[in-house]
Amino acid sequence: MKIVVADSNLIPHRARFDAAVPTGSQLSWHASFDEAALIEDLRDADVYVGGKFTPSMASSATTLRLVHVAGAGTDNISFGALAPDVLVANTFHHEKSIAEYVVAAAVMLRRGFVAQDAALRRGVWATSVYDDRLTQSNSLQGARVGFVGFGHIGNATWNLFRAFGATGAAVTGRGNVDATGEGLDWAADVSQLERLLAESDVVVVSAPLDDRTRGMIGAEELRALGSDGVLVNVGRGPLVQEQALFDALSSSTIAAAAIDVWYDYPGADGRGAPSALPFSELPNTMMTPHSSGVSRQTFLGRVDDITGNITRLARGEQLRNVVAPAVGAKGSRA
Repeated sequence: MKIVVADSNLIPHRARFDAAVPTGSQLSWHASFDEAALIEDLRDADVYVGGKFTPSMASSATTLRLVHVAGAGTDNISFGALAPDVLVANTFHHEKSIAEYVVAAAVMLRRGFVAQDAALRRGVWATSVYDDRLTQSNSLQGARVGFVGFGHIGNATWNLFRAFGATGAAVTGRGNVDATGEGLDWAADVSQLERLLAESDVVVVSAPLDDRTRGMIGAEELRALGSDGVLVNVGRGPLVQEQALFDALSSSTIAAAAIDVWYDYPGADGRGAPSALPFSELPNTMMTPHSSGVSRQTFLGRVDDITGNITRLARGEQLRNVVAPAVGAKGSRA
């Protein structure tokens, strides 16, 4: 079995990966995504591991049986180009790390710690203790947290927020969350999105990106969140309309935002602006480079999931976390 790996996040755990795949497997590691090199390498491959798979790669990969994403998102996989019997699977394990980020960001922004850090570096003690023009900030106790999407990330994040004494509500595409069972005040489909934002102090965006959800939060929804509201986006940048978010932050229509997912991404050198708009100039914005889920624990879990599925494929067993096709042939659908 030939396995082509083109996800640089797995390289620190290469020894663990190599030791876990079936004996006799041929492994080919790529330090970066080089489409031309991958097209050549995939000609006799059984398994491809990586976050991007193009139609040109599919045309070359005539013996391919499995595309395994080393994460949850499959929006860079060209499903339509794959042969009908090629399985696509994903993996998670990022939710606990992302949950830590979301709660930390909510505390930092809601309490004003990000702005206080910047001020104190200039010698300004920006707290109501030293400046009576400033108001006392709010903790998370009793805060309403609204979840736009309530899958692995939403659930893990809610478990942490509950420990702070927050209340919660959620909207999802299918509206199938059991509010009582999850300890939420209410849950509904996305028709109740504006209500969710209007009632929330902190909004966590972790919905999947597709044609229905792209731009689902715009100027009207941000106005509903209001001038005390904090937005944390750990889903995909385009879930929130770029110009509308910049305008809402610039005008203090909302209080603050933590943005971990962006509208533009860098090249191989890891440099480049995350947006054509100057978010970096906004004092009420916490910017991170899509790093909320990046931890050692995340990728150890992913290595174990991926190698476990490769072993099942070799044995003809059912795979886990299969997202396509709807009915599997080689390895079958879990």
